[in-house]
Amino acid sequence: MSGQCRIAVSFHEPPPDLERYFTTFYHVDIDPGPSETVSDSLHPEWANFRVFSGARPHNEIAGNVLDDCDVTVTGPSRSPLNFTMGATSIWGIGLMPLGWSTFVGRPADDFANTINDARISPAFTQFAELADGLQSREGAEHSQLDWITHFFREAAPRFGKEDPRITAIHTKLVEPELPHVSDLADQCGLNQRTLERLCRKHFGFSPKLLLRRQRFMRSLAQFMLDPTLGWIGAIDSLYFDQSHFVRDCKEFLGMTPTEYAEMDHPVMGAFLKERMRAYGSAVPTLDPPERAPD
Repeated sequence: MSGQCRIAVSFHEPPPDLERYFTTFYHVDIDPGPSETVSDSLHPEWANFRVFSGARPHNEIAGNVLDDCDVTVTGPSRSPLNFTMGATSIWGIGLMPLGWSTFVGRPADDFANTINDARISPAFTQFAELADGLQSREGAEHSQLDWITHFFREAAPRFGKEDPRITAIHTKLVEPELPHVSDLADQCGLNQRTLERLCRKHFGFSPKLLLRRQRFMRSLAQFMLDPTLGWIGAIDSLYFDQSHFVRDCKEFLGMTPTEYAEMDHPVMGAFLKERMRAYGSAVPTLDPPERAPD
């Protein structure tokens, strides 16, 4: 990429009747310049649905590669999603664990760390109608947003009865002082075997890994929002020492903190800062499953 990449991001809170299913609905315009591309990495996150109008990205996560696809679904992730793309517009929909259970209805661990073509994957073809509606309304952001809301209220199939244990686990996962799986199980009123099963099925990973990812993402968000802190200033209080943090950085980003800090993050840098400004939370994994009342 040469020159200055232009990025415009807008975030939209789901309406109250849908907010328990989604993190945010967001729209991104990316223009890296004529005949140019931009590369970056998305952090580990919950599942995400994205529709592209314009250049289609090259995507790679944990060895899974997807090219030339206009409608993608990523499962919950523990690895970065690396991408390269030209000028495009993107609608993104972040699925919370309850949203995955409700609108996908497949075991989340079957799709963890994967990226999928929603037009051909049997698990996600129900979203083709959503994508077609967004693309037919290209350029009319408010009309597109209304279509997303309508689709999930009226058109999207729902799978099974909502399990309140999903929300109970999610609520505890975002509490920064929760360091142990046994504490998580006790506070959710579950034995550890049941907690393990529910986490893998609805969240994509074991409770131990989910707690580690939460701790790491709190530190990474702090650093991305204010690099002047340095890694020492951003490291979560639950880390034993810096080497402990470095090990997690290698696992969740595939590189050391120093290597990550030396890279350009044109898309993620803009994304996190605008999300924090507009929404009060920098990364989706730190969002609570239920919003506090205004």
